[in-house]
Amino acid sequence: MKRKVIIEAISKVRSILPFYLFTLLLLCACRQDVMIVPMENIDTGGKTTKSEIIGMYLLNEGNMGSNKSSLDYLDLSDSNSTTHYYRNIYSERNPSTVMSLGDVGNDCQIYGSRLWLVINCSNKVEVARADSAIRIGKVDIPNCRYVSFKDQYAYVSSYVGSVYSGSSSPLGSVYKVDTLSLQKVDSCAVGYQPEEMAIIDNKLYVANSGGYQGMTGQGYESTVSVVDLATMKEIDKIVVAPNLHHVKADKYNQLWVTARGNYMDEESTIWWLVPDANGNMKVGGHLDQPVSDLCIVGDSLYFYGSQWSEVTMTNTVTYGIINVRTHQIVSTSLSDAPEISKIRMPYGIIVNPIHRDFYLMDAKNYVSSGELLHFLPDGTFDWKVKTGDIPAHAAWRFAK
Repeated sequence: MKRKVIIEAISKVRSILPFYLFTLLLLCACRQDVMIVPMENIDTGGKTTKSEIIGMYLLNEGNMGSNKSSLDYLDLSDSNSTTHYYRNIYSERNPSTVMSLGDVGNDCQIYGSRLWLVINCSNKVEVARADSAIRIGKVDIPNCRYVSFKDQYAYVSSYVGSVYSGSSSPLGSVYKVDTLSLQKVDSCAVGYQPEEMAIIDNKLYVANSGGYQGMTGQGYESTVSVVDLATMKEIDKIVVAPNLHHVKADKYNQLWVTARGNYMDEESTIWWLVPDANGNMKVGGHLDQPVSDLCIVGDSLYFYGSQWSEVTMTNTVTYGIINVRTHQIVSTSLSDAPEISKIRMPYGIIVNPIHRDFYLMDAKNYVSSGELLHFLPDGTFDWKVKTGDIPAHAAWRFAK
């Protein structure tokens, strides 16, 4: 009898054991979800110069599928102290946000008192307070890429189709978002896989890449879509070059457009568009210079170019400055410091519009921490600091 009782007790334990194991695993998983990666305060050793710029946000993309997009902050507010860099501030400021920022941060902008973070593979735009990075809300937009602003609206480019849709992806769109309510109020179909945008007067210019089509052998897009902001209708397409990416306006109302080519027999180039007598944009010319990212301050277009070749399976990196008034390359270097040659994979550039010191972002091997390097206006290397994975996008924070 005693033996029978023992056997029944063992059977009951066995029957409920899987439930308890499942519960234990679930609790562990829940605890892991809310675990906060601590913020790091790093003294760069550099000296802060007092100006209207009091800080800079840096958005780290994180490798696709890893859900490791993160936000850092460079404090430039205290000229009596050394410059401090705060690594991974978003998780600490927003501990209740599920999965923190998300998967692949693709753009970072400040508009008014709000910080806008485009999180590509998480299909959302996170909106936070610019003074604290505390989350306000989000806008759900599929496969979102870049954001631009005019008056009370944000304009977000979107591939629309998923990252796995390939050549079957639909036309891309630009979504119009009310910056106060964070509600989508309109949209406009543009070209395939639209990227960065620029606004001049009441027109939005969208660089279409056709990246998914190009990768599947159907050919890249070569156009800039022109959208009338009053009607949210595409009113023109300007043929430029294959696989467009960045588009930025200069002080002469010219547009500078980068083309990545097809990575084989068509190399990367940079083009400028100029307004005709009626104010309509037309192609002005181009330079056979690879430009992966750029920043325009005054007459100077600072750039780096990273040209990958599928033929030689090599990557060639160049740096320089273009005069936007004369359309000439005026420098084929940004610095003579040995530190710039040690950058493994340049992935972002931003130039201080007041003092013209500049920052380069190094993605390293894409799967571990990158670096932010600071150079003085004359190219002298100042300091570098460890960032999150794939540092790529930055925005200045100005004093009120």
